[in-house]
Amino acid sequence: MAQDYSPTPFQAKTFIQTAEAVLPDLDTWSQISEAEVDVAADMTRRNEISGGTPTVREFEERWRQWIGSRFSISTFNGTTAIWSAYFGIGVGPGDEVICPVNTWICSIASVPMMGGTPVFSEIDPETLMMDPADVEARITPRTVAILPVHLWGNVCNMDALLEIGRKHGIAVIEDCSHAHGAKYRGKMCGSMGIAGCWSLQGSKPISAGEGGVMVTDDVEVFERACLVGQCNRIQGIDMVRPKYAELQPLGLGIKFRSHPLGIGIAGVQLSKVDELNRRRRAYVEVVEAGLADIPGLRPLKVYDGAERAGFYSFPVIHEPDQMNGVTTAALVDGLKAVGLRVGRGGYGNLHNLPLFQKGFDIFTKKRGPLCPENGWKGYRLGDFPKAELAKERTIFLPVLSQPIPNADQMVVDAIRDTVCRLMQRA
Repeated sequence: MAQDYSPTPFQAKTFIQTAEAVLPDLDTWSQISEAEVDVAADMTRRNEISGGTPTVREFEERWRQWIGSRFSISTFNGTTAIWSAYFGIGVGPGDEVICPVNTWICSIASVPMMGGTPVFSEIDPETLMMDPADVEARITPRTVAILPVHLWGNVCNMDALLEIGRKHGIAVIEDCSHAHGAKYRGKMCGSMGIAGCWSLQGSKPISAGEGGVMVTDDVEVFERACLVGQCNRIQGIDMVRPKYAELQPLGLGIKFRSHPLGIGIAGVQLSKVDELNRRRRAYVEVVEAGLADIPGLRPLKVYDGAERAGFYSFPVIHEPDQMNGVTTAALVDGLKAVGLRVGRGGYGNLHNLPLFQKGFDIFTKKRGPLCPENGWKGYRLGDFPKAELAKERTIFLPVLSQPIPNADQMVVDAIRDTVCRLMQRA
């Protein structure tokens, strides 16, 4: 028999169910302002629309100084920023790169295109970040890189991952695409590994529409990144040493160059990101604190020394057994019914994609690292039980960037009242 859960423990009023959502629009933020429009218009008028223009150079210098790195290079998306970093450290045929299984495919997609093999790691279900112990267990003599992903704006356990890298002589490349401005023990995310990479895609905290950035302190990594993607930028500007001078200005003839208009827009947004992070952080922390007396919902753990930022999404973990058996699907439906913009699951775990289960003959003629005839064994459902369970139990609450007054408490009240009502019915 279902237990009797009254509203009393939650001090909750009960929303009256109607055909219309009861919550107003809680966010007044607009990503694009007149400042971005003016920059793009001015750049267009002066024909600053291609190549390594003054606006691009200035942005790269600002980003380098913001992160605290020696070198910075912009690209046309986050995928090519990561690709540049992989090429920078020399990923090639037969090499293995370890990344978390619950990331976006672009974190690892360029590795098989370079002849390398993606190796997925399990996650820490308390944080949704990659599990260092599992990473170390997957290292082989062929492992050349580890890719921590600071997913959703949370921060990986960088002490453990950097120590693993040092211990085994393996490069660590940080994917910071969700975590613009995040820190770990006072250091900016992206500055701790051999390279750091960001996406500037349209929904990111700093957006170029489409764009990316890679930073590094290593001159070899930087120059190789320039060679692979910065075709025909002004000779002598990108290169620091004479080692690759004879290959300039064309490099390898591939263009990963950013679009100047997008970078101009991103430059305006870079000036606003600290305030954006402040507002998002204040909202998230109030809502997380409000979850403390709501059974069956818990915020993600944050590692000691980590400072979240970017807040690309706002995941929380649902525990049905602590909510009188209310299913995750029922909870999401209930929250949507009162006007909260919530979702489930996030990214699909990579090991469930046919590409990585069945493999694919990338280069034809039964060649390439994902080709079954060439040794690819593939992944199966059940290979990563923690990540699989987390996907089933993760709920994404709305991220508010410029909330209306008392919006954070409205969100907490809506969650509390919905949970109370569902538990009474269970």
